[in-house]
Amino acid sequence: MSFSISGKTAIVTGAANGIGLAIARHFVAKGANVMFADMDEARLEDEIGDEARSEGKVRMFAGDLRQKLTIANLLSATVDAFDRVDILVNASRMMRVSEPLTVEEDAVEEMLQQNLMTSLRLSQMTAKRMMKQAEAAAGAEDATEGPAALAGSIINLSSIAATRTQNCLLGYSIACAAVDQMTRSLAVALAPKGIRVNAVAFGSVLSGSLQAALKEDPDWRVQIEAGTPLGRIAPATDLVETVQYLAADASSFLTGQVLTVDGGRSLLDVVAAPAH
Repeated sequence: MSFSISGKTAIVTGAANGIGLAIARHFVAKGANVMFADMDEARLEDEIGDEARSEGKVRMFAGDLRQKLTIANLLSATVDAFDRVDILVNASRMMRVSEPLTVEEDAVEEMLQQNLMTSLRLSQMTAKRMMKQAEAAAGAEDATEGPAALAGSIINLSSIAATRTQNCLLGYSIACAAVDQMTRSLAVALAPKGIRVNAVAFGSVLSGSLQAALKEDPDWRVQIEAGTPLGRIAPATDLVETVQYLAADASSFLTGQVLTVDGGRSLLDVVAAPAH
């Protein structure tokens, strides 16, 4: 099996900064066509505006993916640019501090809407497009393989917060646990169609939210590093090849799994600082 994603088309959300940007740039470097999607149009323009206006492998889409019409427009823009979509990386995430006994109701709803429902709706619409592509290919080739053929890969970003109890991350933890279960449920539902669904749960990776948290309290870095067996916080680039593996044919028999990339932190979890 090949780890290559060259020639495939990917949508990466949350692609204006942090982990989403690192994944999208890595995919381009590996030969994929990539639609960089994010709510922050100004940041997208700063990061990849010139590339997106060329005739190369990069396009960008700015919009609020919490809206169903925006999701449909994103898919249409991707197909218009590259004719198809083979990979979806749901990397758009939001973290907001919320505590069990003082949390405002809308804080939990906001986390569920941004981190769960946006990914669910986009995954559902993208899966339908992948199935349509697979049916067209089977008809053109008069194939009889049916569901054995690979039709696409969906990768969700989660967090070790999904299985940890930290009072300041109630809403975020609930949303991440829901993303993990969504991953398993979609994997079972889409397996007969040749679409694989997996997730990557990370902890000791320098996401945008963790960078902001470390600026507020630099002592967290010491705590996290001390509580991580590998002794460091990884740059976002340490995550990208795991995501590439899940996108590539090399993982063709892997679905419904949540792979943990956290330097071993979840084995101990003695850190009081939030898991991002």
